[in-house]
Amino acid sequence: MKPQAVLKSAVTWAMPYWTRGPAGRETPPDLFRVLYYGWLVAFTFKVLGSSWDVSWHFKWLRDDLAPPHLLNSVGTALALALTVIHGYTGYGVDRTALRLIQWGTGIFLVAVPLDLINHRVNGLDITSWSPSHIMLYVGTFFMIAGIIRGWYQGAPSDSRSKLILGAFFVFFLENVLFPAQHQEYGVLSIAAWDRQQPYAEPILLQFAADQMGRDIDRPMMVAFSLPVPDFLYPVYFTVAGLIVLVAARMMTGRFGTATLVAGALVAYRSLIWPLLTVSDFPPSAVPYFLVIAAICVDLAFLVRLPAVRAVLGAVLATAAVYGALMVQEQVLAAPPLAVYSAVYAGAGLAVAWLVMEWFVTRFELRAADQPIGARVRATATP
Repeated sequence: MKPQAVLKSAVTWAMPYWTRGPAGRETPPDLFRVLYYGWLVAFTFKVLGSSWDVSWHFKWLRDDLAPPHLLNSVGTALALALTVIHGYTGYGVDRTALRLIQWGTGIFLVAVPLDLINHRVNGLDITSWSPSHIMLYVGTFFMIAGIIRGWYQGAPSDSRSKLILGAFFVFFLENVLFPAQHQEYGVLSIAAWDRQQPYAEPILLQFAADQMGRDIDRPMMVAFSLPVPDFLYPVYFTVAGLIVLVAARMMTGRFGTATLVAGALVAYRSLIWPLLTVSDFPPSAVPYFLVIAAICVDLAFLVRLPAVRAVLGAVLATAAVYGALMVQEQVLAAPPLAVYSAVYAGAGLAVAWLVMEWFVTRFELRAADQPIGARVRATATP
């Protein structure tokens, strides 16, 4: 079929739905799937663009119209279109999901010009933890949270729906952990400098050195590549990253969800690593240790008492993060590890886990657990 015919058919199908209505109106199943599959496509473009963007900024001087920015913009444009559709028609979302999506999209769109102004004023501002960058993550955070709620509330309760819910959590986890990629790229950039084969182009190194007011040397490279304290990376992964996995496990009710979500993200990061290097872009240290921690999160849900599960799970998962991170640092590569911070990371995760246990129950987001034995019996039943 010709593209013109496909477009005409799609418009003919969609136009009857283009009517104004309140959030929460009954949504036909085929329209519901199209809307949320559209979100999957939008987030795919955004993730591909953002992954390339970090690598790009460790090699080239910043450019507003760089290819990664353009690729990310495709996802942003699609997300904006979907937000308008949800808001105008009321299809596919309840009021809470719609507000989350609208606020998230709004924050993101405000953050984009602020980030451009920030770079005009402050130069590189390469750290992922700058205020304007954080606004981008926060906007995406609310956006995906609204999509997760919308899908959770409106999708049928079957295995396929759980799988797509898990996919949305992969995007959610990627966004939450995105700022930590600065350290993951930074540690390998320092190693490349030590090999006298720096990834960064001379124009970028000179610009960074001039901005810092010093010569191009190793201290400058360290300040450029690892500008945040060593404790931030493991603490952030433990608290912010693992609590996303806890929420995913609660909302799907399926054993192994945390491991699958973390494994999917790590698999994606492992796939783009050779694609970047073949294209002569800097690689990053892939957080393989996250999979070990995710397994511990899943194991914690064998404990039925929520408070006990939260505390024991936090202790087990924190030990897994720091232990596996130490091994990865020796065997492969990983950002510097401040071991003393494990106490703060574990305490933070325990508090966050307890709050999450309350939150998903209070707002009726907890899926009924499907016992492992039940799935085995169902599979064996003729």
